[in-house]
Amino acid sequence: MNKQYDLEDRTLFFAKSVRAFVKKLSKSVANFEDIKQLVRSSGSVGANYIEANESLSKKDFIFRIKISRKEAKESRLWLNLVDIENNEVLEKERGELIQESTELMNIFGSIVRKCEK
Repeated sequence: MNKQYDLEDRTLFFAKSVRAFVKKLSKSVANFEDIKQLVRSSGSVGANYIEANESLSKKDFIFRIKISRKEAKESRLWLNLVDIENNEVLEKERGELIQESTELMNIFGSIVRKCEK
C-alpha cells in the first residue's frame, strides 16, 4: 500500500477498507455488536481529522487530532475482537487493518506532540 497520499484520503480509505472487511465476517451476535463498533470508530478517525482541519483554534485542532488517535486505537481493539473463524485470508486482511490503525495512531500522536511544543 502506497502511504504517500493525503491523510484525509488515507483515513477515508481505512474506513472503506474496514467496511469491505466486515462484509466478509459471520454475523454472530457477538460479531454483530463488535462490527457496529468497528464501523463507527473507523469512520470517526477520518471525520475527526476533517474537523481538525476545519478547526477555529490550535486548541480545537489538537483536541480533534487526539480524538482521531483515540478512534484509531479503538478501531484496533474492535479489529482484534471480531471473530474471523480461523480464516487465513481474513486474518491477513485483519492484520493489515490493525497495522494501518497503528500507523494512524502514531501519525496522530506525532502531530499532537509537534503541536504541543
